[in-house]
Amino acid sequence: MEDYEEFEKQKKALRIKYILITVIVAVIVAVAASEFTLYYYSSILKLDKKEASENSEENIDVIAKTLKSFSTVIDQYYIGEIDQQKVLDETIKGYVNGLDDEYSQYMTTSEWNEFQADALGNYVGIGIYMSVDKNNNVVVVSPIKDTPAEKAGLQTGDIIAYVNDESVLGIDSDIVSSKIKGEEGTKVKITVLRENKYIDFEIERKAIKVYHVESEMLQNNIGYISLLTFDEGCANELKSAYESLKSQGAQKIILDLRNNTGGLVDEALKILDMFLPKGATELITVDAQGEKDISKAEEDSIIDCDVVVLVNEYSASASEIVVGALKDQKKATLVGKTTYGKGVIQNVFMLNDGSALKLTVSEYFTPNETKINKVGIAPDYEVDLNDETEEDEQLNKAIEILK
Repeated sequence: MEDYEEFEKQKKALRIKYILITVIVAVIVAVAASEFTLYYYSSILKLDKKEASENSEENIDVIAKTLKSFSTVIDQYYIGEIDQQKVLDETIKGYVNGLDDEYSQYMTTSEWNEFQADALGNYVGIGIYMSVDKNNNVVVVSPIKDTPAEKAGLQTGDIIAYVNDESVLGIDSDIVSSKIKGEEGTKVKITVLRENKYIDFEIERKAIKVYHVESEMLQNNIGYISLLTFDEGCANELKSAYESLKSQGAQKIILDLRNNTGGLVDEALKILDMFLPKGATELITVDAQGEKDISKAEEDSIIDCDVVVLVNEYSASASEIVVGALKDQKKATLVGKTTYGKGVIQNVFMLNDGSALKLTVSEYFTPNETKINKVGIAPDYEVDLNDETEEDEQLNKAIEILK
């Protein structure tokens, strides 16, 4: 018994000694690491980094001097190859990103060409509309009809977490888009987060043709028009769809702007011309100098009937221009969910090498001067969708109102 107690005392003493040794080693390692880190930080701090100036012209000089200081050290000590064009492009991107505006963006020549191809509705990819959620994650707004994404089973609300096993959470949507696109016939692995579960999809890339408008006749002489995006030419497509429905006997219209994340302001105004009387206010914008500009209908309206507009949390930008004007001018009833809340407009400034600066230049308001940005537009009838059924309760409500 005494031997056992003595054994336990020795074991306890050894345990204490082991803990002390571990702590001492950890402290030594921590101190060594701190000295190592401080050494390198002290070297970095020797670079000539100027303080930013409030004056834009002075700040450009500050940036130039700071970059020259960094460039001198990099040229002397960096062991890799330097792609000067990439350095320049990334420097400009960093400057624009420093504005902390989610919609302003610098695009290289190749990025701009790709952006234009998308705007025309032609590209090689999987076929999805994307947006960004409140956590800056890219989310699937909707798969495009008859595309690889729809056939694979991607759904509205899926958060794109990985592309080819590379995390894209919190990454800019244009970068995510470029990773998804590729040569026709190749495959891309998409991992989405759906209801707290990760789901993998391997999808073959194909040439995608986007059709802006879909339409059909419903019961009770109701014409249904779905506008998918405000790309170039969509106003003419919508006009043709309406005239076709009217020739089939449509006396009332449902305009579906759900999941329509926007596009060209000019196309939105052309569409409003079809609904509003000539001279009616369509849009109010305020620029950086506080100057107000009022856009008014330039054509006589051609749609003079009861209209219901379907909206949801992904109806944004140009969609909200149309929705805001139709609501304020009492030309439509809104059904669905409060819209996204993107109430700012970007202009594109072309650079001489073919690259482009997309810059937020104004905020827009509805004809009644109601703020949209980061607020959204509330529907007249708020209707949820039931994920557990295939029923479209929002569309059913629109039909009920028009009946």
